[in-house]
Amino acid sequence: MSATRWPCESIRQAIEPGLPGFEVEVVPEIDSTNAELMRRARAGRLDPVLLITEHQSAGRGRLGRRWLDDPGAAGQPGSLMFSLALTLCPPDWSGLSLAVGLSLAASLHPNITLKWPNDLWWRDRKLAGVLIETANWDGDAARHGRFVVIGVGLNITCPTAASVSTAPAGLAELLPGVSAAQALTKITAPLVQAVRQFEQRGFSPLRDAFNARDALSHVAVTLSDGNHGIAQGVDSAGALLVQTARTLLRVTSAEVSVRPMLAPDGHGA
Repeated sequence: MSATRWPCESIRQAIEPGLPGFEVEVVPEIDSTNAELMRRARAGRLDPVLLITEHQSAGRGRLGRRWLDDPGAAGQPGSLMFSLALTLCPPDWSGLSLAVGLSLAASLHPNITLKWPNDLWWRDRKLAGVLIETANWDGDAARHGRFVVIGVGLNITCPTAASVSTAPAGLAELLPGVSAAQALTKITAPLVQAVRQFEQRGFSPLRDAFNARDALSHVAVTLSDGNHGIAQGVDSAGALLVQTARTLLRVTSAEVSVRPMLAPDGHGA
């Protein structure tokens, strides 16, 4: 049995008044919290929920990459993994993952930066990732909205990961002694509030705050389509702006990968 005492009831009490029917669940192990909530959506279970797990056997990141969770020590999980599900009906969905990342960073530490479109970084190392999936159950998303599943994987301790493209970081490096349960308490209520505000106002009011934490600002980057240039922050819809030799590119596709461009000596520019 887990030694972790998750603050489920206090989180539920903080969020449920503004999100009726909201529940908090913990499962010791699951294939993926996102996958489970999407299965529920297909079965017609659309109540708002926060699903937490201590181990994912098939955790996923962006572009289908696997999320590797750290088992931690002394019975305490080395990663915080959860998915938040609720129905949203914003006029424009652009920038939702950026709004989520910004909320997480603001709740955790002022020195955390954001790598477009959905990673949290500290000192050029990956601290957390966000995966957002949606389900439209009645064919009329404009009127009734979509069921949104927001998956978050946050390193509490720094995992050993020799096969990842970006070196990992752990929250305990910034907040010594922090536990997964404490991190969860810090981020959940502000995250729900941020997502509901996004539903009403969109990403535009968050642009300056995102750009203030932008890990790629004025960094030479290479895109997966072969283009390269200097990142110039994001626009009011959350698109990444990249100044190439010929033009200013507006990058919006979820299939675009952005990495610091290698300098001739093999180090990041």
